[in-house]
Amino acid sequence: MRKIWIGIGTIVVVALTIVLIIIQTKKEPGEIKIGAILPLTGDAALYGQNIKKGIDLATAEINQEGGIHGENITVIYEDSKANPADGVSAFNELVDIYKVPAILGDAVSSVTLTIAPVANRKKVVVLSPLSSAPAITQAGDFIFRNVPSDLFGGKVAAYFASRDQGWKSLTILYVNNDFGVGLKEIFSKWVELLGSGIVASEAYEQGSTDFRTQLIKMKQANPDAIFLVGYREVPQILIQARELGVKSKFLGTGLLEDPKVIELTKQASEGVFFTQLQYTPDSLEPEVKQFVNNFKNKYSSKPDIIAAYGYDAMKVLAFVMGKSDLSPERIKEELYKVRDFKGVTGKISFDENGDVVQPMGVKVIKNGEFIWYKRNIPIN
Repeated sequence: MRKIWIGIGTIVVVALTIVLIIIQTKKEPGEIKIGAILPLTGDAALYGQNIKKGIDLATAEINQEGGIHGENITVIYEDSKANPADGVSAFNELVDIYKVPAILGDAVSSVTLTIAPVANRKKVVVLSPLSSAPAITQAGDFIFRNVPSDLFGGKVAAYFASRDQGWKSLTILYVNNDFGVGLKEIFSKWVELLGSGIVASEAYEQGSTDFRTQLIKMKQANPDAIFLVGYREVPQILIQARELGVKSKFLGTGLLEDPKVIELTKQASEGVFFTQLQYTPDSLEPEVKQFVNNFKNKYSSKPDIIAAYGYDAMKVLAFVMGKSDLSPERIKEELYKVRDFKGVTGKISFDENGDVVQPMGVKVIKNGEFIWYKRNIPIN
């Protein structure tokens, strides 16, 4: 009888061992942590929140398709508040505590530029979906972006102003940070090379609400057009300009394509031009149509270009991580190899500086809508 019980016990142990092996074999996939630093609150929160929507949608799709090396992606978000000091604190927390090999962000150029030296020192990849300041081109070997540099955007704006519109006298009203200063300098350089002139240039601090002093100087200069560079301050600038009777045309950046700009400014934004990249939610491209449908199903709204850049940033980062051993060095190497990755914002390739170049055109606000004025501005 004792032998029988020993035999039964042996069978039970073997059975339990087999069950444990099966359980281990069928265990749930692990996770791969990726960091994201975005302005989720504060003046630039709209941009950060829209980028986050794009990242979250891309992450869900990637995980549904099997993740990276069979493991799901988990994105750990930190709020920079569009403040460089908060951005660095967020970076250190993501790297030192969560040990992430790569970070998406920031949206604001001054934050990305402040993070860059730390990222290069700690050898962690940073891929920004929206930071366009020219200085980021030389920010270091681990710094990338999938939005074109203002070196290109400023040149396109200058060609549109000087060649397409024939404006001879221009002024510039710009936010006093890396984004604003960089774009002002590039625009000024190309406007003068193309035979037009900058007759006045005025700065304002990020988050300002009163621009009357600068606008009065602009009005006195009586330019053909004002090149306007800013964030959430832009609607108030347009309102105050119209109140002061400024008759000049306005040319801005792609950040103007925000329904709240029209909602806040009403007629004050009518006829305002702005440079914009080629993405449109009404595209017939299969990848774009699928992206728009998935976004609308998840968020009940059409994705703007900012959400699209967040989506593409996550997609291209996951693509290169899938080709690497997940170390920052290998992720960096694979990013430099990317050629013609098909994103919803267009084909993505990175140059030797981690920059991407894509075609750009100009839109205009007309009858409360954002309308294409010219899809591709020639710059030669």
